[in-house]
Amino acid sequence: MPVDIKDKVVLITGGSSGIGRAAALDFASLGAKIVVTAAHNVAGGEETVKLIREAGASGEFIKADVSSEEDVRNMVDEVVSMHGRLDCAFNNAGIGPDGVRIPYVPLTDLDTETWDSIMNTNLKGIFLCLKYELKQMQKQEKGSIVNTASIGGLKMAPNFGAYGPSKAGVIAITRSAAIENAKNGIRVNVVCPGPTKGTNLMSNTMSVNPEEEKILTEHVIPMGKMGTVEDVARAVVWLCSDFSGFITGQALSVDGGMHIA
Repeated sequence: MPVDIKDKVVLITGGSSGIGRAAALDFASLGAKIVVTAAHNVAGGEETVKLIREAGASGEFIKADVSSEEDVRNMVDEVVSMHGRLDCAFNNAGIGPDGVRIPYVPLTDLDTETWDSIMNTNLKGIFLCLKYELKQMQKQEKGSIVNTASIGGLKMAPNFGAYGPSKAGVIAITRSAAIENAKNGIRVNVVCPGPTKGTNLMSNTMSVNPEEEKILTEHVIPMGKMGTVEDVARAVVWLCSDFSGFITGQALSVDGGMHIA
């Protein structure tokens, strides 16, 4: 694993569970100073911080809604107030159809409220995080940012009419940020997970359709198995490290080959 992560200040949005928590614990294992945020699941965020501290690393929690400009501006200011800088950011907060909280529906049945909710979190949230993280990293003339998109941003699927475009937008804005900041010492990349065990979205999906994993592993994912939150977390840590120091604007698929199938 990368060794240059020790003592780096890392901000993780959507860190109350799933990929965000797994990334926090990977960073913790390498001695990073981690600030975790969540909008609603405060208990989950505080549990992540407890696990970080039990691993012997520095961990703090900030309640922040990434769709609120005031929250995001204050979030970054708090991180800098705590640690004096921001070395890495993992913009992971996101929502999507799972058959429980958000239904699978075609565009013609998609209500405006659901569209706005998904876009505000997934795309506007990334925009706001990038805006304030980049301002700080430009002052430092160094930094690394990783955003979370999805296989759904690379390959459109039925009944994902807001989610797919929102994640395609994440890939596009990542590349915009990367090209604008390439000479500023700041790298910006994006991970595109496929179906991933351990996320709330996938857990809810499988609770509605218990056959989903069998369908995915036998007919959809070329490697024949589901990804794990740890698979994605390791990719994030690598992209934040100097091991990927000449990589920016990259959309890294962590999907068992789905994007080429």
